Amino acid sequence: MIALVDEHPHLGVEPVLRELNIASSTYYRWRQAEKEPRARRRQDAELTEKIRQVHADSDGIYGSPRVRAVLKREGVHVNRKRVERLTAPGQPDRDQPSPEQGLHSPGPGRRSGP
Repeated sequence: MIALVDEHPHLGVEPVLRELNIASSTYYRWRQAEKEPRARRRQDAELTEKIRQVHADSDGIYGSPRVRAVLKREGVHVNRKRVERLTAPGQPDRDQPSPEQGLHSPGPGRRSGP
């Protein structure tokens, strides 16, 4: 919907929204969200950096349960599932490690499990 308005500025925002039966407040909220990330996204970005640091400090050994335990000891209370989501291979905001080797997989020369 935003792309439609952007592609055809001559039509005007209000007539397009009326035709699509979308409230103008919804449109402007979406536009604002594009410019300014939500608090949750900012928190996720900060938390992802902390998770990467804990993971790096463990030489790539710690998975999400241990990472969460370390964060908890440091006073960062976070749900296990959120840690898993932020460390999942293919996470769009991550730049390392590669999707082929997520934080859950063992490092080079290491085996998973006991």
